[in-house]
Amino acid sequence: MSFEEIEVLKRRAEAFLRNADHLLKNGEWDLAVFNLEQYCQLVLKYKLLVKTGSYPRTHSLRRLIREPTKYYSKLQHLIEDEQTLRYVARLEEAYVASRHIPYSYEEKEVQSLHRFIVDRFKRLVDEV
Repeated sequence: MSFEEIEVLKRRAEAFLRNADHLLKNGEWDLAVFNLEQYCQLVLKYKLLVKTGSYPRTHSLRRLIREPTKYYSKLQHLIEDEQTLRYVARLEEAYVASRHIPYSYEEKEVQSLHRFIVDRFKRLVDEV
């Protein structure tokens, strides 16, 4: 994969996070959660692609977190810590729910997930 293709993943991930911020400000909770989840997926795939040249073809955040822990042990916290794992699982559920289940998110849920992404997830991923 070329450098340009790798950068597309990074750029898209960042765009999903910016879009989530915008959707949050406009009260579009369901779409904001979907965009947060997409950010997580793409930024993890980007990190794996940079490190290994490929990434698993999956939508499972837990699997996408487990893969790079072979190279970046700091990420292990995201699936070992019980509280953090709840956030990861909730985001993973959001991917399925946003596409297949008529479920609506509430503002507090989305705000909490957003804080987790920005304050914990993004910081850990940016460090590796």
